[in-house]
Amino acid sequence: MAQYTRVSGIVGLITLQNPPVNALSAAVRQGIVDKVETALSDPKVKSVVICGQNGIFCGGADIKEFGPKMSGPPLIPMIHAIEAANKPVVAAIEGSALGGGLELALGCHYRIAHSKARLGLPEVTLGLLPAAGGSQRLPRLIGVPAALDLITTGRHVTAAEALQLGIVDQVTDNNTVDAAVKFALSVAGQSLDARRISTYPCPQPSHLDALFEEVMQKVRQSARGAMAPVACVQAVRAAATLPYTQGLEREKELMATLFTSGQARALQYIFFAQRAVGRWRMPSGAGWDTSKHRPVNKAAVIGLGTMGQGITVALAQTGLSVVAIETQEKQLMKAKQAVSSTLERGAKRRGVAPPLDRISYSQNIQAVADVDLVIEAVFEDMGLKMEVFQQLSAVCKPGTVLCTNTSALDMDQLASETPNPELVVGMHFFSPAHVMKLLEVVYGPRSSPQAVATAMQLGKKMGKASVVVGNCRGFVGNRMLMPYSEQAFFLLEEGATPELVDRALEEFGFSMGLFRMSDLAGLDVGWRVRKSAGLAEPREASGQSARIRKGYRYSPIADLICEQGRFGQKTGSGWYQYDKPGSRVARSDPWLHSFLEQYRARHGLVARSIDHQEVLERCLYAMINEGFRILEDGIAAGPEDIDVIYVFGYGWPRHRGGPMFYASMVGLAKVLERLEHYHQAHPDVPYLQPCSLLKRLVASGSPPVHRWREVIKKLHSQL
Repeated sequence: MAQYTRVSGIVGLITLQNPPVNALSAAVRQGIVDKVETALSDPKVKSVVICGQNGIFCGGADIKEFGPKMSGPPLIPMIHAIEAANKPVVAAIEGSALGGGLELALGCHYRIAHSKARLGLPEVTLGLLPAAGGSQRLPRLIGVPAALDLITTGRHVTAAEALQLGIVDQVTDNNTVDAAVKFALSVAGQSLDARRISTYPCPQPSHLDALFEEVMQKVRQSARGAMAPVACVQAVRAAATLPYTQGLEREKELMATLFTSGQARALQYIFFAQRAVGRWRMPSGAGWDTSKHRPVNKAAVIGLGTMGQGITVALAQTGLSVVAIETQEKQLMKAKQAVSSTLERGAKRRGVAPPLDRISYSQNIQAVADVDLVIEAVFEDMGLKMEVFQQLSAVCKPGTVLCTNTSALDMDQLASETPNPELVVGMHFFSPAHVMKLLEVVYGPRSSPQAVATAMQLGKKMGKASVVVGNCRGFVGNRMLMPYSEQAFFLLEEGATPELVDRALEEFGFSMGLFRMSDLAGLDVGWRVRKSAGLAEPREASGQSARIRKGYRYSPIADLICEQGRFGQKTGSGWYQYDKPGSRVARSDPWLHSFLEQYRARHGLVARSIDHQEVLERCLYAMINEGFRILEDGIAAGPEDIDVIYVFGYGWPRHRGGPMFYASMVGLAKVLERLEHYHQAHPDVPYLQPCSLLKRLVASGSPPVHRWREVIKKLHSQL
């Protein structure tokens, strides 16, 4: 899977051929070994150029081949053979040189890149490290601090930054292969002693130990239990302190530990899960491969609060013309300023012009008459949303796809307000909408596959991890969040503090615990939802009856906090206290601790000691159990859909693969046993009763997560 030709008389051109990204599969590696040998043994060839077909150099290792026994020639000896060659080898980098692709390029003597190419070592995002000499060569080439930044984050760099760092020797706007061949001709016959990176001494920054100590501290803090970033620091340290061959051995040892770890499996699972959810399917059988989307060139956003502003920015950055509607003049002016500022900041960061001219603003809904798709983002109130959908039905041209950004309301009820309910779908964005990667695309019983395909295609265009889900209260993400939050409130009643619960969740890997996150989002958001559901009723009573709603256990703690005007960061107090409204630094609040003590006394509750394990089991297993119910109800097509939603929208730690994958790693039998234990202890909490799908999976021998769909399919066929 590598083609060899001789060009310009004396240059051997090796072209990698493995679409779509020329990944280094066993066949490609064998092809490189064979063609390099051919070029080096051909007396007419004086220099060699390696490139990739279809404008992409190499996307790295073939992740599908990952396993304990990988066939084909190993990567390290192959790269060493290229570096040791007695003829100059030039890498012609177009498109991307990532992971093993960049390591291959670092083994070459020279690197020429197209100005639009991107380079990087993203192995850390798969729970690994660059283990084909990348962690040893890169620090020798560009220095320890820059190499640490690239390897521990996995970020991609532009060709311009790569040139500045010294990763590439030349950047061109013209045909990269032609430029590389011309360059190869100019260096033919020159000594290569100074071009073999593995022979370079690693530049020694002053205070080396202090540098690594500081970086390790930062990495441990941001990694939140992920092993790979820490191993990346250790590998670069080996490059800085050991000879190349010993550093390579250390790289190999560290990789061996990571390669077989549960974390690497989790990260690779979520990598494939993200791709799997794009191949969506509706209960009718229609899906991504059979449903043609409608073209969307012009879109409208109705309502310019925080969410509407973010959606407007996301659409404009995608290249669409956007009509932004806000009926309140003061809010319209405020939104216009906020959207323009966000677009200008984003454009400056990317070095492009801000797309301000793509947006037109209006207070009149008539302005949406000629758009292809509308996203309604008004206040989360069913009456108001129904009114907007009635107006849209009267104004929009035939065939316009109508989307709602509701986070929990019944989408089918909104669809019933229009003469064409098949054109109505949900597009549930997450705040801030132009930053957060998740998009839940919600179909109702009357939504057409074409409307779903249109929303999914637009999500893809915006760079979102888009997941198709069914219509129910809270859809997938917020429906699972309810038992997770409720368990946290119950733990407060039983003796925990917000600090204890948050610490347990943050040590697990969440960037923010539930209570800190609630303060950031605003406690009033959940309060409104509970009020609309008839749960948050003001009551003066004490004892158990005050903690029952609709026949089940309920904790009014969050409602009582809201009644005090404590809405989180925006008011300067919530579950924590803050120096002033809008401040981000959460401090332990003596008032809240006193309030909890009084609350327990009033309701006859005796505080007990609660450990981190109970916090995790109660909160996470309750959430996971709801995930099984969602699969059982057919709201999500498979566990991958739920896991992508939680990793990209709810801060679930990537290195734990998502809630459903985590359940499979813990062991379904253990999750079942602990749920049974907690349900026995709390019989008035029905969602702790293990879901029948979970029981069925355990009875089937707890199959691996990728085989759950078979069991779900059988379950649905029997219903």
